Amino acid sequence: MTAFDYDLFVIGGGSGGVRSARLAAALGKKVAIAEEFRYGGTCVIRGCVPKKLYVYASQFAEHFEDALGFGWSVGERRFDWQKLVAAKEQEITRLEGLYRKGLANAGAEILDTRAELVGPNEVRLSATGKTVSAERIVIAVGGHPSPHDALPGHELCITSNEAFDLDQLPKSILIAGGGYIAVEFANIFHGLGVETTLIYRGKEILSRFDQDLRRGLHAAMEEKGIRILCEDIIQSVSAGRDGRRIAATMKHGEIVTDQVMLALGRVPNTRSLGLETAGVKTDERGAIVVDAYSRTTAPGIFALGDVTDRVQLTPVAIHEAMCFIETEYKNNPTSPDHDLIATAVFSQPEIGTVGMAEDEAARRFAELEVYRAEFRPMRATLSGRKEKMIMKLLVNAADRKVVGAHILGHDAGEMAQLLGISLKAGCTKDDFDRTMAVHPTAAEELVTMYQPSYRLRNGERLP
Repeated sequence: MTAFDYDLFVIGGGSGGVRSARLAAALGKKVAIAEEFRYGGTCVIRGCVPKKLYVYASQFAEHFEDALGFGWSVGERRFDWQKLVAAKEQEITRLEGLYRKGLANAGAEILDTRAELVGPNEVRLSATGKTVSAERIVIAVGGHPSPHDALPGHELCITSNEAFDLDQLPKSILIAGGGYIAVEFANIFHGLGVETTLIYRGKEILSRFDQDLRRGLHAAMEEKGIRILCEDIIQSVSAGRDGRRIAATMKHGEIVTDQVMLALGRVPNTRSLGLETAGVKTDERGAIVVDAYSRTTAPGIFALGDVTDRVQLTPVAIHEAMCFIETEYKNNPTSPDHDLIATAVFSQPEIGTVGMAEDEAARRFAELEVYRAEFRPMRATLSGRKEKMIMKLLVNAADRKVVGAHILGHDAGEMAQLLGISLKAGCTKDDFDRTMAVHPTAAEELVTMYQPSYRLRNGERLP
């Protein structure tokens, strides 16, 4: 007889929490999982899934325009924001049902309540006040958008959470931030017909991405009509008499807009979880400190996903959950592998990337070969659109291994997923060169760039 009520108790019903609970239950463990809002977490309910649906919706304006060049006559066009919001809600409700069904079929107990730690092996359920015990506890509560409390008037602003369910589509919006969330929403709102301005304190959007892609996307967004204000910040936000927002900026004066959206990073959901009571340490940002096997500083308590602030991506949380199961329940110690993670930014055009950016690779390797192609894709020829694609491979000259692959253009995310396999397998540039091209495709450029565009030695570009 076990001394605990459960073998495993999971706090948080997002991707990492659900995966760990479902797999443990399927192994015959007695499992409970608690979620205070909706199962599916940030990704399914208020993140990547609804965002991608809105990206698709926002692209149709360009599709209709492009159709003319291919012989199609498109009639009257109207967009219904409320219909999109309702369709999104129907889809995420369907997905939440699938998450619940998977848990139930595996035998996990599903609890709709907030749960807080009250000891090393004890959890209190807020809905009933009941305290339960568990041999192992997983914390997978994710994060939330930073409210930027230091900004005067921050309460008048929205975040990505509210952006999906606005009562009305604004006529204009000012988005603060230069990361992927800010950039994606800027493209979404612009595509839906909203006058859009992006303001960012840095010199260029999307820090930590390759410079060529950052500059290329910046230019493409401005070509579409998105206003981008770099090296500037919002200093305060106030409400106008007409209900609009007045944003005072450091360099560009006052900007009057219908909505101000803050996309200034995310914060781990660790407040009021009872972490100190249980002996779980956090860092200066509030993220739970874990070791290589997702173990916290408290015996028997683990943390997965965004709450640890390692890599804030849904597939990473799922991977960490699978490693937890292997380590704790299959006697196969497995540490999450956070190297060479393929990433997409669903901007318009898209970014797909895996491996190092040029600046990082130039610091890491004595000699670097850079293969770069910039071209007009075939789909833009008859439409007359001016867009360009950028493809870039970074190669360590010493062993010919491809250490970075970067794409700007349509379907870049899909290509990055496959490139992730190649780079993870340690493929060399010679492997790419031996691969036959699929013609006519944009992706064939990845295997037909035979000569370096330029070389870098000790970080300096060679003549």
